[in-house]
This record gives sequence, structure tokens and C-alpha cells, in this order.
Amino acid sequence: MLLNELPERVVEWKEALAQQACRWREGVWEAGRLPEVQGRLVLLAERLSKQALARSLQVLDDAGVRVELSAVDVVAGRELASLRLSAWSPELKTALQQVATNWDLACVPALPDAGSPGLVLMDMDSTAIQIECIDEIAALAGVGEEVAAVTRAAMEGALPFSESLRRRVRALAGADAAIIDEVIGRMPLMPGLTELVAGLKAMGWKVAIASGGFVPFARHLQQQLGLDAVFANTLGIENGKLTGEVLGAIVDADAKANILTELAHEHGIPLTQTVAIGDGANDLKMLARAGLGVALHAKPLVQEQAPVCLNRLSLEGVLGLLQAR
Repeated sequence: MLLNELPERVVEWKEALAQQACRWREGVWEAGRLPEVQGRLVLLAERLSKQALARSLQVLDDAGVRVELSAVDVVAGRELASLRLSAWSPELKTALQQVATNWDLACVPALPDAGSPGLVLMDMDSTAIQIECIDEIAALAGVGEEVAAVTRAAMEGALPFSESLRRRVRALAGADAAIIDEVIGRMPLMPGLTELVAGLKAMGWKVAIASGGFVPFARHLQQQLGLDAVFANTLGIENGKLTGEVLGAIVDADAKANILTELAHEHGIPLTQTVAIGDGANDLKMLARAGLGVALHAKPLVQEQAPVCLNRLSLEGVLGLLQAR
């Protein structure tokens, strides 16, 4: 079937293509499968148009990559198309990203198998929730601008995370510890978080948080969502006041990557079956170690280095990636 004969919305291709695998060959979709697969491409959008496929296919044709359309679907209210590729390279991923205007994509060597046990480990601030908790505490403590500037530098990789965290926490010395509960009471979840966790639990996957933020916020999310584990930093508190110190080892980039490995080992899950999600420089090592690393609305440095970037969809897009295979 010619591309121009298919409906404008890709999700409607199911019926048109008789719900079978189709190869893209000389400008025509024909029944058949690729004999060898070296990569996967998933396109995602709130409404996925034929334009997204057409532009992507042009990039693949120019690179001499053969394509099989293996599925179109709707997951968590978002539309996706899943393609198997005869070749994969970082350059191919970059070229596809350059033509993506109003859709997200993942171009990777392989995807985790949703039908087998797996693990998702995510950052908390600006990933699982929409705020940076330390910035909110600082604003209520009267040092908001000072702390927010250091937060931005840390997330962009301009400051070592541990140094930046200790500097920010020192600025909170003497603040009333009751501020923590005030921030928890108005902590907004990231869109798609509840759908993602519910979907992962339905798949039998483990879900955890590794945060450079603080324990009370992570534990609140654990209780609210039924997360399997949370890891975060401990704020010093004496006589109802913040001491300006972080107690114990800091959950930094190395710690997050190690937590991923340790949790996977604890549950008998291979690293190929792990997903890491984050937005800042402190998450890059975790994203690189996971079977699938996803940057969510990330800072520029992370956009450049992350295996997959979601910029238009939110956390529900991660569930789409896992269901795409």
C-alpha cells in the first residue's frame, strides 16, 4: 500500500494494514518482516500524524536502513508507531531527532521486554514531581533566589552535585522544619506519573526513586503511589530547626547509578530490563547504565547525552516505549 493511501492518523493504520507486520520497500508498505533487526524506532505523540512517519522514513531511506512497521497502538492516551530497523547508529538517532517537530521518538538498539520482569528507577525533583523541593523550602525560608541559582548551575552540570547540595542546604540553616510538611502538602506530581506507576505494576515491574532531594518527600511519594523503594538525602534537624547540614552519604550521580545496579541485582533483573528516568546532569550516569535511559524535559547538557529524550509527552510516554515492543 502506498503511503498516501493510508489515513492521516497513524493509529488508524491498524485496520488498513490488516494488523500485520509490514516492510517499507521502494515507497510501498508490503506484508513481510525484516530478516535481521539491529535497532528499534518508536514515534510517540498525543496524535501521531502520517507526517511523522513520512519524515522519519525519508531519513531512514537516505541512510539505507530497511524498515518494518511492527505495531501502531494507543498507550495511556498517547499514540505510537513501533518500527524495527535493519541498522542502528547514534548518527541515525541524531538525524531522526532533527526532523521531529511535534512528536517524540526513541531510536535505540533495543527496548526492554514489557512481558518480562523489569525495574524503573526515576529521579524525583522535576521528574516524578514538578518542583525542586529545595527551591520551595528556600523560598519559604527567605533565601529562594540564592538557592535557585545554585540549583540551576547543578542541574546544568556547572557545579559538582555534592558541592552544590551542601551549599544550598547551608543557606537553610535556622529555618523552621515545619516548612517541609508545608511543601509536601502542595507537591504537584508530574503529569503521567500515576499512569506510569499503575502500568508498571500491572506489568509486574519494580518502581523506585533515587533522588538528590530529601527523604520526607520521597517517602511521601512511596506511600502515595506504593513504590518499591526510595533513596534520598537526610536533612539535619535539631529542636525543630534545619541545621544546614546533610547527614550521611549524598545521593549523587555515582550513587544513583549504583542504586540501579544494586536494585536490579536484588530482584534478579538484568540491566537490559531496567529503565532510568531523569532530567539533570546528576542523572546522566544512571541513564547511561540502564537498559533504556530516558531524559524528561531535560536540561540542555542532558538533552545532548541522554539515549532518549521526551520533550512533548510526559511520563506516560515512558509507558508507551515499554509497550511498543
